[in-house]
Formats: sequence, C-alpha cells, structure tokens
Amino acid sequence: MILSGRALRLTVFVDDTDTWHHRPMYTEIVHRAHAAGLAGASVFRGMEGFGATQVVHTTRLLSMTDDLPVAIMIIDTEEKIRAFLPRLDDLLIEGLAILDEVEVVHHRGGQAR
Repeated sequence: MILSGRALRLTVFVDDTDTWHHRPMYTEIVHRAHAAGLAGASVFRGMEGFGATQVVHTTRLLSMTDDLPVAIMIIDTEEKIRAFLPRLDDLLIEGLAILDEVEVVHHRGGQAR
C-alpha cells in the first residue's frame, strides 16, 4: 500500500498496564487496525508522564514503574480513520484519543513476506 498526501493520524494514549481480555490494550488496538486494513500503526512507550489523575509515573522511581504512558499511532486517509473509530468504542479506553491532520511525504513498504 502506498500512502501520500493528506492523511489523518489517530493517536490513542493508554497506560501500559491496561488490558482487554487478558491482552495488552495497545496490542488489541494495533490488531484491530491491522484487521481493518489501515496503512500503519506503531506503539511508543513513554518514560514519564501523567494524565487525568495528575499522578506522574516515571521509570526513574522503582515504585512508580507501573502505568507508564503508551501512545498508539495509526495513520491512513481521513475516510478510513474515521470509519475505524467505532471499532474502538467497546474497549472502554481510559485515556485520550486525538486526531491530527498530517501530510505523508514518504511511505513505501517492501513486499509482504
């Protein structure tokens, strides 16, 4: 799949300890995006952060290494991203989801293995 020009980036922020049916929440979201045929998804683990609870979680303190921030970024056309959003509704995500307009300047994949 080649993607270029205007696109939409969906970023979902969750805690690394969030789960869905005994599976990490970020894994469930990535697999749903893959099943929906979206152009790409990546997961980034944060080293420090806070959210709605205003509690700072960090890797620097051994007692606070749980609930680190995780960002799942998914990029595709606006049409496909907006069509995908309802597939997240049943996850009951406690976190934040944002949409950004982006411009894809390079996207080239290899052959499927």
